Amino acid sequence: MTTENNLSENEENKPSAEHQETVVENNIGNTEENHQDEDSDASHHDSIAHLSLTDVLKEMEKIINSNNAGERFREFNALKEKANHTIHDEVEDKKHEYTDAGNAPENFSYEHPSQSKLSALINIFKEKHDHFQKNQEEEQKKNLEQRQSIIERLKNLYTNSEPGVNLFKSIREIKEEWSNAGQVAKSEFKILNNNYFHHLNQFYQMLDMNKEFLEQEYSHNLEKRQHIIARAKELENEPVVQKALNELQYLHKLWKEEAEPVAEEFREKTWEEFKEISNKIHERKTELSAAIETEQNANLERKNEIIAEIRKLSEPKDNANHNYWQNSIRRVEELRSEFLKTGSVPRKLSNNNWNDFKTTLRGFNTTKNNYYKSLKGSQQQNLEEKMKLIQTAKDNMHSEEWDIAVALFKKLQEDWKKIGHVPKSMTNKIWDEFRDACNTFFNNYREKSSASTDNWKENYKLKKDILEELKAISNDEGSIEKIEALKTSWNNIGKVPRDKMNINSEFNRTLREKLKLNKINELELKEEGLSENQLTDKARKIKSQISDLEAEIVKLENNLSFFKNPSRENPLLAETYNSIDDKRAHLETLKQNLHSIISGE
Repeated sequence: MTTENNLSENEENKPSAEHQETVVENNIGNTEENHQDEDSDASHHDSIAHLSLTDVLKEMEKIINSNNAGERFREFNALKEKANHTIHDEVEDKKHEYTDAGNAPENFSYEHPSQSKLSALINIFKEKHDHFQKNQEEEQKKNLEQRQSIIERLKNLYTNSEPGVNLFKSIREIKEEWSNAGQVAKSEFKILNNNYFHHLNQFYQMLDMNKEFLEQEYSHNLEKRQHIIARAKELENEPVVQKALNELQYLHKLWKEEAEPVAEEFREKTWEEFKEISNKIHERKTELSAAIETEQNANLERKNEIIAEIRKLSEPKDNANHNYWQNSIRRVEELRSEFLKTGSVPRKLSNNNWNDFKTTLRGFNTTKNNYYKSLKGSQQQNLEEKMKLIQTAKDNMHSEEWDIAVALFKKLQEDWKKIGHVPKSMTNKIWDEFRDACNTFFNNYREKSSASTDNWKENYKLKKDILEELKAISNDEGSIEKIEALKTSWNNIGKVPRDKMNINSEFNRTLREKLKLNKINELELKEEGLSENQLTDKARKIKSQISDLEAEIVKLENNLSFFKNPSRENPLLAETYNSIDDKRAHLETLKQNLHSIISGE
């Protein structure tokens, strides 16, 4: 091995043509990796662009609780930026509402309910990331020492080898160890990798004396390159462009880290072939970009349509009333949900599109709020008028001048309906006062006017018979019609003796049991013989239940919007869709009953 030991220091440090080729290939490989990192970041940002704040915080919490939390910095940071942006927008919305109400901006103070949780998640992640980096630095330091040791062994292999050493086995072991060695810091890798290939080239130069071994080694290395090229060719026909780009990145990594020397006539040829295939695959990236661009432009068009519709609702042509604004509020909420569910738009227009949406939404809320502020004056006047009607009703609720008082109370009820809305906080209170005064009068009127003709004991017998019939009803076909007929008969029977009045409670209790058995709501029951007060009270209860059902349906539909695939075929959502269908059916029945009461059918 005398020739090996005679290598001078200058010859050892001089980069060979093969080594220069490797450096160029590695640099291009780095560029490839950078492009892939950029694509990955862009893809991740698009995937979280329309997550709700609650979902973003959940994703951050999942990362923190994962085993590899510390190394998921990019993913966590993107979610953190999204959360900060959302909180900032919501605080700004609150500030606009505050100033729209006539308050001074400098007096605004608001702590977002999710801010403390976000801060806690950030602090926890920082601790885990710092711990990860510390461990990584220690690991990279060990890996650096290991790789330097491998290089030293490689150097000794061609400078100080003992006679009889199996060079083929030794170089195989060295290359295997180098391939399996862990990562080092990026600042160290390039110099370290170049140093390794430099000494590998020096080793092969030393082998010029052993042509058979060199040819065998070159042949082995060429085979590795050809495997990489063959796989790259297959990627030209890969239908999923992003998958092809991702795997190409891996092939470049293999080429960069294992681009060992081949015979001179194959060096430039193999690299050029691999580079040409890589360029063709990258050209396919334009297909992916074109498809994404088409989809994003369609999303932008739809989002602009949503913004235009909200803006149109903010500018009603005619004098808008309460019903208009209530319908508009529901419609805007639907549009807002659709906007958030619609996919990403071109990045250069994303901020402008989002800001336009938020500005238009605020404009709608400002116009709507101004309308309800203008109603406060008229609502106060309506309240005063209704209070006068209440006082008149209370003053006359014990009157027994029936000819005059009956007409008066009917006129009071008609006038009540004609007066517009009052402040919401007073609606139920004044209605209860007015209804109680009217009920007192009409109950007294019926009691006095029917006392001379009604046979209360006979009424009790009739009601007792009806009660027994009701108790015998099951859930057979036609049971509901029987219940409705019995309820109507009951309504048409007069009073019973005071000591027998508990029969009314027993009847109502039995009625509820039978309705439950037949799966029907009491408010859906068709009944006749109700007094005007009873009809009014039933209509009020139906309206209240309609409002509750509508709110429940909206809430369930909003819950569906958080799923990526909110279709009926999704087994996780089957129960939710069934619940919505049941509530809609119930809602339609209640609306029909309310219409029948109002129209007097």
